[in-house]
Amino acid sequence: MIVLDSLPRPLDTLPSRGKPDAIALEDKAGTMTYADLEAAVGRMAAALRDLGLEPGDRVATWLPKTRTACLMPLAAVRAGLVHVPVNPVLKRAQVAHILADSGARALVSQSVRLQALEVGDVRAQCRVVEEASLTSDRTLPASDVDTDALAAILYTSGSTGKPKGVMLSHANLWLGAISVAYYLEIEPDDRVLGVLPLSFDYGQNQLLSTWAAGARVVPLDYLTARDVIKAVERFDITTLAGVPPLWVQLLEAEWPVETASKLKRLTNSGGALTPRMIRDLRTRFPRADLYPMYGLTEAFRSTYLDPALVDSHPDAIGKAIPFAEVLVVGQDGAAAEQGELVHAGPLVAQGYWQDPERTAQRFRPAPAYAESGGMAVWSGDTVRLGADGLLRFVGRDDEMIKSAGNRISPTEIEEAVLSGGETGEAAAFGVADERLGQAIVVIARGDGSAEEALRNRLRRDLPSFMQPVRYDWRMELPRNANGKLDRTALRASLGDK
Repeated sequence: MIVLDSLPRPLDTLPSRGKPDAIALEDKAGTMTYADLEAAVGRMAAALRDLGLEPGDRVATWLPKTRTACLMPLAAVRAGLVHVPVNPVLKRAQVAHILADSGARALVSQSVRLQALEVGDVRAQCRVVEEASLTSDRTLPASDVDTDALAAILYTSGSTGKPKGVMLSHANLWLGAISVAYYLEIEPDDRVLGVLPLSFDYGQNQLLSTWAAGARVVPLDYLTARDVIKAVERFDITTLAGVPPLWVQLLEAEWPVETASKLKRLTNSGGALTPRMIRDLRTRFPRADLYPMYGLTEAFRSTYLDPALVDSHPDAIGKAIPFAEVLVVGQDGAAAEQGELVHAGPLVAQGYWQDPERTAQRFRPAPAYAESGGMAVWSGDTVRLGADGLLRFVGRDDEMIKSAGNRISPTEIEEAVLSGGETGEAAAFGVADERLGQAIVVIARGDGSAEEALRNRLRRDLPSFMQPVRYDWRMELPRNANGKLDRTALRASLGDK
């Protein structure tokens, strides 16, 4: 098992943790050893440097799980750049926002994707590069940068406005990889199936934690549950990470007993598993340890539940992961049995990219009694610490919608709904849904005659996971004393919190 390493190093030195002739990555194109990985990262870093980019420049990738997408987190930082991965399912408006907000100096993508962009979506200062042309005869050696240097900006939705960029250092990503590899007990002979988007901290960490343990990662872009089952069978997968909607799909699918028995480790984040789902997963995958986890991009991950406790404590989110200090803070700022979850320690991100106002709201000094000190992430989530030493989720203080493992801003949905003129007022909410965790419902002013046009437009403008499942049309919407929409009354009228 990997030894817990508390000394962060430059992120691009991760391949050195695997044996040179061991397989680091496998896909339909074949295998790549750790020696191959190291060489490929060096060549890609040189190709990025040849673009004329300066240290600290941002390079964005808008790709499916190609080898370029998998290597870029290491190659960009080796070249002294900051990686900005863009979710491949996003539409042009969201991509344009991320490129502009990050000030990306280069975008690496594919011709079929680039054709979807319009004039003005990519700034003149941003060089567009097709991934096939990102080659070099030179190679760059491993870097020796300060581990507090910025390595990546991951975009995540907030409860108000468009996605914001979370700034992550080499140390954040390195220690996150070591932490996960350690508590999941990933071994060099493990094979990890990467089905989650690499633009998510959870998805990207699958690459990094696997390589930190010297194991093998198998990236997969899947369309159906059957694709996942076939990959588990073909590549002898031992480890699978997912979010609740994926588990629902996988539990509904037919699994050959022999294929299901290959899995020895299941990990979950992006939403809580219900007791029923836990029972079903334990039945379907009898040889697999189940690791429920809780986290947020601003602090990477906060807690995990030991598999030995899952059956007896299915409602718990567990205890702090290695390198994290998790505190329960009451309204008076003192330690409490129930209060806001506050995450301190070296996994805490560096704030939001060029957004000091929102940074000040979420990133604040740790309580005086915290052992870690420094800045902490105040999650806005209420948790309870039980007598058994385990944390339990109580509720969320903000209005974020958490659907299919995605954190979705209601404001962003509302802005999209209102932009076409089909309605003059709208409010978006998340309501409980067995498959999605939460489904998006929009309450809008009007008689509903424009709904078809609205749905057709949003199918062009928003990715599938941001599509409202239902519209509730009303001729008048309630207002509060300030004349604003009364969101509390609207939420209550849905009858589902």
